[in-house]
Amino acid sequence: MATSPPIAKILLLFSLHFLLCVSDNRLTPGQRMPSNETLTSDVFVLGFFSPRSSGGDLYLGIWYNISQRTVIWVANRESPVTGQPATLLFSVDDRSLRVVGSRGSNFTFWSANPLGAATEAVLLKNGNLVVRDGNGSVLWQSFDHPTDTFLPGMIFRYAYHDRSPNRLTSWKAADDPSPGSFTFGFDSTATLQFMTWRGSEIYYRTSVWSGDAFGSWHTPSSNANFVIYFTVLEDEDGFNFTINVSDSSPYIRYTLNPSGQLQLLGWDSTWKLWQTFVSVPYGCQVYGSCGQFASCNVNGTVPACKCLEGFEPRSQTAWSGGDHSGGCSRTSALRCGEADGFLRVAGMKLPDQFVRVRNKNMSECRSECLTNCSCQAFAYADLNMANAIAPRCLVWTGSFVDAEMITGGEDLYLKIMNFNSGASSGKSRRRKILLLVLSISAAASALACALAAWKFDEQIKGVFRQTKSEELVRDSSLIQEFLNNFSGANEVAIGEAADQAPQLPLINFESLVLATDNFSVSNKLGQGGFGIVYKGVLHGGQEIALKRLIRGSGQGLVEFKNEINLIARLQHRNLVRLLGYCIHGEEKLLAYEYMANKSLDFFLFDPVQKVKLDWGKRFNVIKGIARALVYLHQDSRLRIVHRDLKVSNILLDKDMNPKISDFGMARIFRGNQNEANTKRVVGTYGYMSPEYAMQGLFSMKSDVYSFGVLLLEIVSGLQNSSFHLSLDFTHLLPYAWQLWNEGNAKDFIDPSSNTQSCYLDEALRSIHVGLLCVQDNPSDRPTMSSIVFMLDNEIAISRTPKKPIFTIQRNDPSVENLETYSPNNMTITTVEGR
Repeated sequence: MATSPPIAKILLLFSLHFLLCVSDNRLTPGQRMPSNETLTSDVFVLGFFSPRSSGGDLYLGIWYNISQRTVIWVANRESPVTGQPATLLFSVDDRSLRVVGSRGSNFTFWSANPLGAATEAVLLKNGNLVVRDGNGSVLWQSFDHPTDTFLPGMIFRYAYHDRSPNRLTSWKAADDPSPGSFTFGFDSTATLQFMTWRGSEIYYRTSVWSGDAFGSWHTPSSNANFVIYFTVLEDEDGFNFTINVSDSSPYIRYTLNPSGQLQLLGWDSTWKLWQTFVSVPYGCQVYGSCGQFASCNVNGTVPACKCLEGFEPRSQTAWSGGDHSGGCSRTSALRCGEADGFLRVAGMKLPDQFVRVRNKNMSECRSECLTNCSCQAFAYADLNMANAIAPRCLVWTGSFVDAEMITGGEDLYLKIMNFNSGASSGKSRRRKILLLVLSISAAASALACALAAWKFDEQIKGVFRQTKSEELVRDSSLIQEFLNNFSGANEVAIGEAADQAPQLPLINFESLVLATDNFSVSNKLGQGGFGIVYKGVLHGGQEIALKRLIRGSGQGLVEFKNEINLIARLQHRNLVRLLGYCIHGEEKLLAYEYMANKSLDFFLFDPVQKVKLDWGKRFNVIKGIARALVYLHQDSRLRIVHRDLKVSNILLDKDMNPKISDFGMARIFRGNQNEANTKRVVGTYGYMSPEYAMQGLFSMKSDVYSFGVLLLEIVSGLQNSSFHLSLDFTHLLPYAWQLWNEGNAKDFIDPSSNTQSCYLDEALRSIHVGLLCVQDNPSDRPTMSSIVFMLDNEIAISRTPKKPIFTIQRNDPSVENLETYSPNNMTITTVEGR
């Protein structure tokens, strides 16, 4: 949100503000915008349009600034301006926005009446029309009043107190913006799912919320690859749901069309058209199409309904004829008190008509259904609710409808009779045999991978073909021994197969010697606690960054195994990519993708280089790191705590995009584990959270603390570990809090970032988020998913940070003996940056 510079600023800076920030995207009190003029942001246009090619009725709307005009918001959809030109007026009297006709301002076709002293109406770059006061606070915004389209950054809000969520409403027709027959929004009875209604009847239902506060969806198209991030946040008053997209993605939108289809569309700039990625409902996805106790499957050639196991069609004749609305019934009726088990049905969109039972864990949820004669099934999940985990126990009493087989669905537990019968025992035996076969197959695959890697090592083309055969045998033995012992590392998560050796290529040692010019000092990029990093060029011209472990470092061997174990399995645009590894005698090396712009500290803390990091690049770095941490904490198939997040571990590619590196200290969290303890505290002074440095406790919130320090360093350009501003502030965190608390947070911003007034709100919001991250109590810190949400959305942050008290610095004279702070007599291993 743009704010006017203080009067104390010199006139030159005041004038520069208007040169740098476009002025054709806003209105001020007293200004008018006639129907032949528009307001324009980078991507969107606000103006009057007629939906019919023949002209006629005028509507005030917002549309994409592309060749195919696509309207995403309409103001006066129920009251078009007919037979006369129209004008958008910013009233001086009551500071309202009004659509009026040209024949006078007496009749208002539409108005927005914000509460407060509005000073400007601005069309933001994300398509949101906002009315703000002199302090930049949003008094009214179009995102709170959607029509038929949901955009990145827009919020679906459900409030507990009035049960009145905002909804999308379709157009009546393709050329008629007036409200149509279909609406889409939160299910007000359950608050755990979205619905599409045709009038008052349910037309389509989404999956039930399974507890992920943050998720992602990758487009299947090769022409427009991007990632959509979904965020669900709960507070004391209700729920927020929003979406965002990965950087460099095409324009995307969710639109409820006049036929009731909820469509995800992306703009194809090559063909100049909207590409449809998702369109629901399809076939039997229409609510209730398959009737009771049946599921819909749209993955086949033709969408099909199928009775759940243990059920059969109520009317075989109707079912065979294609009428599935009658649904299914049990082949054997349940008898109260005689059911003794459940059949797990995996990959389900859970059916509707459930009842949520509060405060029940998995075992209690199962018992709730087992002891209830009316219960037909149950499902359980953990919900991420306001920095706490809340159980979600659902039971179905009586019948249920609208189940579907989907990829990544949940487990539904159907109550069954005679669970230990011969048929069930036979199935159990078959499952055990299948598991045994799969285990043997997995072991054989791992052995094949190890042999293939050894063969790859032998057959690599390169130099030093005179290598002695006994050396090859020795190296292969070492590799085999390493792989055999690999699963013994304490980093492997429970449930991960121990024989899953990393599927990475082994690189010939001699090839790496040539690539680095025999590890020449001129190719040295930096040195960390466990190794030296060199630049190398492989045969064929591929550039790499090669980490060479310090010989004889047993501690380094653990980190070496950890990096192979983790990075080989992680795929995210903001994580550095591991290309291969090498074991040769005592030499152990890791080859990464080469980052042309080195690490973030090379720019951030250098008085000359830091000017290359303008605010746009810094904010991009902040968001990239945050999204990578969300992937590590919640979105990858492994839950990872990095434990050594710092400026020197953020690498920059040729386009200054950030990538997190150095996973040697990372840890995998198992199952529902949320916290762990260690006597070996490793990391870097200044970035460690209080509970980790003092008690050896680490969790996702430890990474959040480190991210907060990193964020404040990026905004200020000041280094926490060597911070000496004044005698009153020996560390960065209390200095940041003091300025923020006194309302002078803008003085914390690095002048080298050239933060223009129109981006000042992003920088101030980043400081606020950073201070929330470095709270002393882990429960006071937000999750990474909520951090991404706060960074991406121009809304006020309701939480207020407390003054951070904890600091432990390498240059702190009071820290002469860490044991005085630690009941566990821990040591700290400081890993220096590259």
